[in-house]
Amino acid sequence: MMMTSDWAIILDEADELCEMIVSSEPAKMLQQAYDAVYSDGHIVEAIFAFNRMKEQYEDVQRFGKYHPDYHTIMKSIRQQKRALDLNEKVSALRIAENDFQDLLDQISLLIGKTVSEAVKVPVSNPFFASSSSCGGGCGSGGSCSCSA
Repeated sequence: MMMTSDWAIILDEADELCEMIVSSEPAKMLQQAYDAVYSDGHIVEAIFAFNRMKEQYEDVQRFGKYHPDYHTIMKSIRQQKRALDLNEKVSALRIAENDFQDLLDQISLLIGKTVSEAVKVPVSNPFFASSSSCGGGCGSGGSCSCSA
């Protein structure tokens, strides 16, 4: 591939977009929430304990209710997950992650629609998934109910 002035302009604009994303409010909130969670030793230990329990849970899932520690591990993993879910710092981190993902989805949609209205952009939020009434199934041979 040969480098032209058009490619240089595109690369410069991509770098500028990256800087804007990194310096955005959702990115700052995500970094603050991440720092808050991973600077708390009790939460970090709870996360590691939960990850160790997940490994045991996966082992239990292979054998199902016939595993000798099935009930103990199933109860323990639910309790640990609930404890993590109820922690304010962890829930703030999840909210910040979702907000940042929404920002990235919106940017992806803008870039995709700039290229062509027909571009399908995968997004994590179903509210951004489709701006048409067809639900995006028009290209699948009539599987949608629109009259396109």
